[in-house]
Amino acid sequence: MTAQVSHKKTLKQRDMVLFTVSAILLLDTLTAAASVGASSVFWWVFLGLIFFIPFAMICAEMGCAYPEQGGIYAWIRDSFGGRWASRATWAYWVNTAVWMPAIFILFAAVFKQMFFPELSLGWQIGIGIGLTWVAVGVNIVTLDVGKWIPNLGAIIKVIIFLAIIIGALLYTQDHGMANPLSFDSIKPDWGSSLQYIPAIIYGMLGFELVSASSDEMKDPAKDVPRAIFFSGAIIITLYLFGTIAILAAIPAGDVNLVEGLVDTFTLFFGESPAGRTFTLILGVGALFTFFSNGVTWALGCNRAAAEAALEGELPKVFAIEHKRHGTPVGAAALMGLVSTLILLLYGFLAGSNEDLFWSLFAFSAVIFLLPYQGMFIAFIRTRINDPDHPRPYRVPGGLPVAKLLAWTCFAVLALSIVLFVYTPGEGVQWPVFVGVLVTLGIGEIVIRFAENHKAS
Repeated sequence: MTAQVSHKKTLKQRDMVLFTVSAILLLDTLTAAASVGASSVFWWVFLGLIFFIPFAMICAEMGCAYPEQGGIYAWIRDSFGGRWASRATWAYWVNTAVWMPAIFILFAAVFKQMFFPELSLGWQIGIGIGLTWVAVGVNIVTLDVGKWIPNLGAIIKVIIFLAIIIGALLYTQDHGMANPLSFDSIKPDWGSSLQYIPAIIYGMLGFELVSASSDEMKDPAKDVPRAIFFSGAIIITLYLFGTIAILAAIPAGDVNLVEGLVDTFTLFFGESPAGRTFTLILGVGALFTFFSNGVTWALGCNRAAAEAALEGELPKVFAIEHKRHGTPVGAAALMGLVSTLILLLYGFLAGSNEDLFWSLFAFSAVIFLLPYQGMFIAFIRTRINDPDHPRPYRVPGGLPVAKLLAWTCFAVLALSIVLFVYTPGEGVQWPVFVGVLVTLGIGEIVIRFAENHKAS
């Protein structure tokens, strides 16, 4: 096994805020929310109160009380042992390896719309493969260099969200409200509207990601809670007002902000030369945010996987680190190989970039949610078994409130998992269900192989 290299302290509070914004604030989440209609405003507020804020508080406490490299892996390991931590890390890592190709296909789709309308699916897959290996390269350089990809991505995302909000407000002054927003219109139908919960919850996850690089933080005890709460305020504000802006300008049934991003800005800012130039600039910015999304999650997940492998809980190839930088070369290269294979495989199966994106997204979403269940239980266990441990930030209200918040988050995620696998009115999504079981089964084989090698 490769000896662990000491990590350079490069992450400041500003970097952590931008990293978290880059991880959580997603244009495709805004699309999914706005397409729900006016009731999405209710869901942002309701789920923000019962899930987003408690989730942020829990991650703030765990991140500053237990600032260990590997983040979510270390938290679950310390509570339930290496095998359960490795299962969570495997799901965490393989989700990113599957999801990263999906987000890069979105990049290729918007690139096609903006510059090469006749670009074939094969060339789009080639773009996705190229971006995958650029992302691998960013994972191998030190964080004082690599962090600028998520940092810049976060800044551009904020600019795009603000442009959406301002553009929609200007557009509605001349064209009126496309969707009436009133108490009656935002009131949800508790039957059919439940199917939209997973898409919104999916867009709220990621506060824990920056803690995977705890050894590279300057002052995690002070900076983690502040960064989480500041970034959380930015994220929920932009999601809420971005959704309201889209609904004000575009009928819910016509919302297609991802592949229709250029058309949306053309609608808002007009066909004048200045408007077309501004649309082009924002479109190029959106392309960069798609790339930064993949890089941000890869940076966190590869560090968690490397930490598990360094402790012998995943195969040692995941533990290979750069001799000088201490960066996760093995985990990053493996993620690149898996992502490339998935892009090639789905390229033969999918009829369009839309088919490819949604096939990858639906499959990876369930895998993505599973490790968080372990994290919430680990949070409760640390409160019970380690009550006197120093906690620079502590979820207020004592153990009863901590349990209530954690179990509420657990229940919301459990419902989301069920709704990803079972769609009301359509039944069980068997490709998703079987894909999840196969992925978890492969994980068991990988983990047992690592354990046997460690024992020998």
